[in-house]
Amino acid sequence: MVLSELRRSAHLSASSIGDYIECGCLYKFGRIDRLPMEFKSDAMEFGSAIHRVLESYYQAKMTGDKLSIKDIHQCFETCWKEAAEGRSDIKYAKGKDFETILMLGIDLLTAWFMKLSDDNFNVLGIEHAFSFNIPGIEVPIIGAMDLIEEDEAETLIITDFKTSARAYSVDEVDKNFQLLIYYMAARANGYADREIILKFDTLIKTKKPRFEQYFTVRSEIDEIRAIKKIQAVWNGIKSGVFVPNDTSWRCSGCAYKTACDEYLARRAA
Repeated sequence: MVLSELRRSAHLSASSIGDYIECGCLYKFGRIDRLPMEFKSDAMEFGSAIHRVLESYYQAKMTGDKLSIKDIHQCFETCWKEAAEGRSDIKYAKGKDFETILMLGIDLLTAWFMKLSDDNFNVLGIEHAFSFNIPGIEVPIIGAMDLIEEDEAETLIITDFKTSARAYSVDEVDKNFQLLIYYMAARANGYADREIILKFDTLIKTKKPRFEQYFTVRSEIDEIRAIKKIQAVWNGIKSGVFVPNDTSWRCSGCAYKTACDEYLARRAA
């Protein structure tokens, strides 16, 4: 499967379901109306560049090689320049710019590299695209897992790469919806008989950069709860119910702010 091809047909994903639950207007503008974003956040572009570096690291590991810290720094510099150099549509947070984020990426990847465990896990997939269906929903759930590995006992380890401004709590990891979707996708695509461990590899953008790994598991009741949630989201989308949420933490920095104000003004009129 290729994710870009899966996206060409109607679908849901962990991020689109999350957008709808967070704010119906956010989903409508981005997923239905397909409005251009007013800007791209530096955090979004930075996270994408970090993902590309980690993908390169595990591609090398899959073939029996290991990138050096120098290789990793050079890879990030290339990825960041390709992603952000000369662009005027990136909105930088206060005190941040192209150069400060370049240095942040190097520092974060150094922290990641120095703390990364030297395991013997077998890499099964990188950016592994998936698709599966849920009863009562006419479109598939799609996505891509950042990393799939197995240990000596053939336990499946599914990892999602994250960049974050802070550490995660145990509750946040245990209730993360994206990891639950990965669990469901793995079970639906040939791994139902395997023990599955889910993991965040998190590069934390604190004053002193940190790298933390968070492990969790999911259960049958978690899957049942997710199915009910996704079915409710799909029914809302089909019915044209898009509830604006101006209390969302994402509202103040939303890239559809102007479109939202104009849409609500028209509805009011």
